[in-house]
Amino acid sequence: MVFLRKPEEIVKIRKSNRIVAEILAALREKVKPGVTTLELDQLSESMAKKRGAVPAFKGYRGYPFSLCTSVNSQVVHGMPSGKKLRDGDIVSLDFGVCYEGYYGDAAITVPIGAVSEKASRLMKITEAGLYKGIKEARAGNRLGDISAAVQDCVETAGFSIVRDFVGHGIGKNLHEEPQIPNFGIRGRGIELKAGMVFAIEPMVNEGTYRVKVLRDGWTAVTEDGKLSAHFEHSVAITEDGPEILSVVQN
Repeated sequence: MVFLRKPEEIVKIRKSNRIVAEILAALREKVKPGVTTLELDQLSESMAKKRGAVPAFKGYRGYPFSLCTSVNSQVVHGMPSGKKLRDGDIVSLDFGVCYEGYYGDAAITVPIGAVSEKASRLMKITEAGLYKGIKEARAGNRLGDISAAVQDCVETAGFSIVRDFVGHGIGKNLHEEPQIPNFGIRGRGIELKAGMVFAIEPMVNEGTYRVKVLRDGWTAVTEDGKLSAHFEHSVAITEDGPEILSVVQN
C-alpha cells in the first residue's frame, strides 16, 4: 500500500528530515583523515538525542549502530569501526531518525582529503543522478520516470547502477511501499500522486553493478572491489512539484 500523506503529516516528516540534514551537515565537517567511523556514529547518535529524535537504524532488524558508514568499495550498510579514515578515501554517511512518530532518511558521500579524479567524478555523477530522479517526482508521472532518469544519467557517464538495493517510501515507517529502483523504463509503474513521500537513493559503482554482502550480514561491497558512491534525499510529491525534505532549514 502506497500512502498519501496529509499536509500536516508532511510537516512532521519534514521536521524529521531537517534533523537528519543538520546532522549530516555536521558530520561532513568532522570527516577528515584520522577520524574513525565509530566516532562519527557516536556523534550522530548524540546529536539526534539532543534534538529529541531517536536514531532510526539502531536496532532495525538487529543493526547495532546509528549510522551506516560505507568506505570506498563498500556500497551500503557499512558498519562503523575503529579503523581510521585515510586521505583519498570516500565515505557514504547514511542516517535516519524518528521524530514525533515520523521518519527522516538521507545520505551523502564525502571525500576524505584529496581524492582521485575518478572518485570525484563518481560522487558528482551519483549526486547528479539523484537530482535527475527527483525532478521526475511529479504528480501524473510514473514511478519508472524517476528510475529511468537516474539510470540514464549514471550510465551515460560510464558508471553502473546497483540493482540489489533500491529507494523506498517513507513516513510512519522507515521503509514503506513503493520500492524505488534506480533503473527502469519511462511510463512504467504506479502513477505518482501528491502526498506520496519517497526516499530516492542512487547507489552507483565505478565498475560492475554487481555487489556481495560480507560475512557480517550487513556490509555490501562491489564485486570487483572498485569504488561506490551513495546519495539520498527524502522527497514529498506536492501539487507544485517535488519538495526535498532532507535539507537544512534556512
